[in-house]
Amino acid sequence: MSQSEKKENVMRYKLAYTGLILLVYILGKCIPLYGLERVDYSEGIVSVEDVLMQTIGGDANKSSIFALGIFPFMISSLLVQIGFAFRKLFTRTPLSPKTMGRVMAIVTIIIAVMQTIVQIPQLKFAVPEEELLYARIIAAAEMVTGVMIMLWLSERNGKYGVGGRMIVGLVNILERVIGTVLRHDPGRLAIPLAIALVMLLITLLMENGEMRIPVQRVSIHNVYADKNYMAIKLNPVGVMPMMFTTAVFMLPRLIVSLLGDLFPESAGIAWWQDNMNLTSPAGITVYIACEYLLTIGFAFIMINPRDQTENFLKSGDSIVNLHAGRDTKRYLRRVMWCISFASATIMGGCLLVPLILQLRGNMDSTLTMLPTSIMMMTSFWCTISRELISIHKYDSCRPLF
Repeated sequence: MSQSEKKENVMRYKLAYTGLILLVYILGKCIPLYGLERVDYSEGIVSVEDVLMQTIGGDANKSSIFALGIFPFMISSLLVQIGFAFRKLFTRTPLSPKTMGRVMAIVTIIIAVMQTIVQIPQLKFAVPEEELLYARIIAAAEMVTGVMIMLWLSERNGKYGVGGRMIVGLVNILERVIGTVLRHDPGRLAIPLAIALVMLLITLLMENGEMRIPVQRVSIHNVYADKNYMAIKLNPVGVMPMMFTTAVFMLPRLIVSLLGDLFPESAGIAWWQDNMNLTSPAGITVYIACEYLLTIGFAFIMINPRDQTENFLKSGDSIVNLHAGRDTKRYLRRVMWCISFASATIMGGCLLVPLILQLRGNMDSTLTMLPTSIMMMTSFWCTISRELISIHKYDSCRPLF
């Protein structure tokens, strides 16, 4: 096969690979856990938390081998990134991708086991009492194995497919949006869809808008020398923090549930169990606080002012009218604080409006997360469309000889 023919197949190959990954995932969601009473899991989603968990969960009813969803490796990815970010404060020695992958896999298994311990007692099994313990052990092993399969599928899609490692999250969101729309009358969908339309426009603006910082390149001395800039998106990390906010918000709920089992007489733990949800002001406050912290934190991890400053010093480039080094670092830090805080405020406001309407009784709880879902889906499609455009341009190239 010639080089041009290979290039022409890149788009087709990546789309086919992603389609195969999604087929395996969808089939896995149809495989029930061992010994489970399936009839007890046929009801629809009834709470905000159930709707929220479908974004990062394997299935709405938590009854398949993918019941834990992408929650464990989302949390592990977050913890590993934070850990390595702190590590860089004390040492500049890089870690190999293989080592990082091993650490992430270990943390993922630990989180998956913790989540399994909480969920297994809530499942109903159609087995005799004397076989219940064995059924629970087998189901727990299936749930943890399902997480590792999903982690492998996500990594393979990130390497060979389209949409990166979060393609499973996009499928969950799409499934949730379609299911929510089909279950409700058009009259009840009017307010959520109107809010979703506004949030969609805001997302498109922030995904495609950018701040341009003029940069002086030492290697460019022609007419284009004054047209170089460092571009920073108005929403530096997209809606990734919103996805991780869901996972992070579920982590304290998981910890509180474990503590509730260990200390059933504690009034304080019981209060947090009752209020750590999105139908109470305390739970909503924690949820929005998580969104702020993650948006600002991810922005500084993705665009680190210190790393950017060191790159300028190594290349000899500089921001126009600024000295390289300390002045540049302070300027970039100030810019990142302003952009990330503004992004967190806008995204937080979009999350908060439906939650307040639900809290006041003006919106059904099953419709509360519909605007947020459409917002996240819009951001994902923007990212995927840019990736597809790049692949198409690559396929369009032809060798000179």
